[in-house]
Amino acid sequence: MHHNNLFTTMRSLKLIEGCKGTQVYALNSSAPPPPPPPPSSGSAGGVGEKLLQHLQDHLRVNSIRSKSSRTYPPPNQTNAVVSPDSLLPYGLPVTDLLEPQIDPSLKFVDLIDKLAEAYRRIENCQQFEKSDAYLEQCAIFRGLPDPKLFRRSLRSSRQHAVTVHTKVVLASWLRYERREDELIGTSSMDCCGRNLECPKATLVSGYDPESVYNPCVCSSAVRSEINDDEECSTSDEEDYDMSFCIGDEEVRCSRYKFASLSRPFKAMLYGGFRETKRSTINFTHNGISVVGMRAAEIFTRIRKVDIFPPNIVLELLSLANRFCCDELKSACDSRLAFLVNSLDDALLLIEYGLEESAYLLVAACLQVFLRELPSSMHNPNVVKIFCSGEGRERLASVGHASFTLYLFLSQIAMEDDMESNTTVMVLECLVECAVESWQKQLACHQLGVVMLERKEYKDAQRWFDSAVEAGHVYSLVGVARAKFKRGHRYSAYKIMNSMISDCSATGWMHQERSLYCSGKEKLLDMDIATDLDPTLTFPYKFRAVSLVEESQFGAAVTELNRVMGFKVSPDCLEMRAWISIAMEDYEGALKDIRALLTLEPNFLMFNKKIHGDHMVELLRPLVQQWNQADCWMQLYDRWSSVDDIGSLAVVHHMLANDPGKSLLRFRQSLLLLRLNCQKAAMRSLRLARNHSKAEHERLVYEGWILYDTGHREEALAKAEESISKQRSFEAYFLKAYALADSTLDPESSKYVIQLLEEALRCPSDGLRKGQALNNLGSVYVDCDRLDLAADCYTNALNIKHTRAHQGLARVYHLRNQRKSAYDEMTKLIEKAQNNASAFEKRSEYCDREMAQNDLSMATQLDPLRTYPYRYRAAVLMDDHKEKEAIEELSKALAFKPDLQLLHLRAAFFDSMREPADAIRDCEAALSLDPNHSDTIDLYHKAREPQS
Repeated sequence: MHHNNLFTTMRSLKLIEGCKGTQVYALNSSAPPPPPPPPSSGSAGGVGEKLLQHLQDHLRVNSIRSKSSRTYPPPNQTNAVVSPDSLLPYGLPVTDLLEPQIDPSLKFVDLIDKLAEAYRRIENCQQFEKSDAYLEQCAIFRGLPDPKLFRRSLRSSRQHAVTVHTKVVLASWLRYERREDELIGTSSMDCCGRNLECPKATLVSGYDPESVYNPCVCSSAVRSEINDDEECSTSDEEDYDMSFCIGDEEVRCSRYKFASLSRPFKAMLYGGFRETKRSTINFTHNGISVVGMRAAEIFTRIRKVDIFPPNIVLELLSLANRFCCDELKSACDSRLAFLVNSLDDALLLIEYGLEESAYLLVAACLQVFLRELPSSMHNPNVVKIFCSGEGRERLASVGHASFTLYLFLSQIAMEDDMESNTTVMVLECLVECAVESWQKQLACHQLGVVMLERKEYKDAQRWFDSAVEAGHVYSLVGVARAKFKRGHRYSAYKIMNSMISDCSATGWMHQERSLYCSGKEKLLDMDIATDLDPTLTFPYKFRAVSLVEESQFGAAVTELNRVMGFKVSPDCLEMRAWISIAMEDYEGALKDIRALLTLEPNFLMFNKKIHGDHMVELLRPLVQQWNQADCWMQLYDRWSSVDDIGSLAVVHHMLANDPGKSLLRFRQSLLLLRLNCQKAAMRSLRLARNHSKAEHERLVYEGWILYDTGHREEALAKAEESISKQRSFEAYFLKAYALADSTLDPESSKYVIQLLEEALRCPSDGLRKGQALNNLGSVYVDCDRLDLAADCYTNALNIKHTRAHQGLARVYHLRNQRKSAYDEMTKLIEKAQNNASAFEKRSEYCDREMAQNDLSMATQLDPLRTYPYRYRAAVLMDDHKEKEAIEELSKALAFKPDLQLLHLRAAFFDSMREPADAIRDCEAALSLDPNHSDTIDLYHKAREPQS
């Protein structure tokens, strides 16, 4: 009988009572909506009143629903003129209600020291401790903006894992990071050939870091077929010298072979017991059936359980536990673990596994739960196993409750619903499992953040205090905030004031202190916070709202534009849309709302009271209407002017008319990557893949997903498979792009050129052909074929690929036509809305003073660009101003830990004969990139004894 049928039979025994919970999330506004304004005699007021009433009905009746099921009746489009008040029933934001989010990740006063410390721990620990060391590095990287760092450390942690439990958790976590569950047609037990994620490889214990290079167990393992009749009949009747009697039936067996199963059986059959001299032993009351005992007899001969159905293997497992038959238990454990393939299987078998302490079986069940995340955490039976006190104790009793497990679950729970009881229970388990100081810091800090969100301020303060006690200084921010919420404003101020006095001041310290002071002191702290860390968005938002309160709407938008020029976030887009509505700039508001919905499709606006989609429906009639052809023209214009937010808004508009268009989803992902919104970009890529109507298209998008998650070779394989099915622009482009990612020798460059030329022969639109021409020009430049490169860039400019100005400038520069290169970059600066990189590049084509001006402008527009800091520092070192050069680099490193900045500062320290500082910076840099050869060489040099 097939094992699924047997599982169905076993379920009828009702060993586990299943239940389904329904959660209703309703809008919970702190105050009822304001009454509508009195009707106006004009038609505009009438429409405004209808819009306002429509909005209030939505708030009163609708719960938060999935986008796919959301429908809104369109507002009256006749005389669609409204006042801003009707679109802003909750008014404008006010400074008194603004406050920054507390980061739930680990955060450090000196991140560089912490990165160096993490690197040293990895390098110096025992091999069996490396997995935990990499996990700590994961926790540090989680608070940094580049998700690739976190994923790389997570892979390393899995690579060095020793126990089955750790392998199961980390392999599932790697899969979750790719959000493979969102890809239609994939199974939770798929591994796509990656051995680190293979669900079979995880069930093999032992330290094997080289396994990352091995082929996947799933693809290479060929299961041997067993001939049941042959195996069962291979016996020698002369060996049978005794029987076990169960009820009225006897099971003949060999005393010697049965005694070999365990010491208890050996004692029973050869010791001083009565059974020793009997030829028939009554085994009726030992919890095993006749069929089960016959299976045990067969096992004594063939040492295998694969031939038995699952219910018999479960009987053998129970027998093995009762009589300490280690080999039999191991065989049963492995066999049952192999059979767990679905959530239903796992929910049924985990009870047996926990009851019988079957380590591999429980691991296999946990693996299914974890690979079904996040949906499995909505199953009450799964939550009970993971989160209840009894469940955690039972998992711990079989070696399956760990900090790693609950760290993974806490990430899922906090992303799903920060304030839920499930999140609290998971974090409480995380605290229970925390042993090392960094684990206690993280667990207590996260629990403090969640309690603060739940408005349980006393508990929040207690957990933040525990995190501080464990050594996490940043948690003092949580202590201060909790005290402030409890009415102790001055106490909160003193905490932050002391921190600023005692530590090297950071942007987040001044930002937090600003909440607890007023007037000029508050604004001064905000300005200092921005100066120390320009990536903090809260000070910009606060200054913008302060200007709104003074009715300086234009200045408020300008303030927000400062940060949005280099860091796009939903909260800043929302605030700019809020202000634009007040200014009656409905087109600008709609653009920002469409862009923020691209970043977060379920975003709730205006203090989480109105869904962004609904605001789109209200604003849409108030702006110029476009058909799909108009949208394509608008997209070309915005793309060519390097207006990424405007381009996102147009694509969002087009997708509203054609949601299944995979090509548009792909364009969306490219824009999001340009804006450094990697999480949203990957979601768009997955949607592009899911909506692909042709297999060759789907393969291309799968290839990009693989490439963007660090699987270059697999991405190339997908591109080649797509080309084999149908030649297409995107398949050739992907293959060329992935190949060009490494240092190209002349032969490889020639092949990339051929691929790009093939791509250009295939049908595509001007946006993508412009990109291909630009890339082709870049390869020609590297091959010193400048005339061909210039032709490519010129052709790209003819189809409005504005960024080709930069490539053409490079050609002029290589021809020693510096003035022409400068002029070409000036054209890009004039055309591009986002032009910080153009200022940076133009600085290479002018004298030092003009270069300094361009680089100052680049830093002003985008402080995250590191080249200007490195250039200025190098100039200062040339002028023998070592201290100023170090300060220039340190200023940037305070908010952006960057490999090149760290390497340069280490080189400066080495030249100044300060080896300790040089070594620290090298270690921090190698934490970011362990294979950076220049830093490795400098590290070895700095560690040599000084002469």
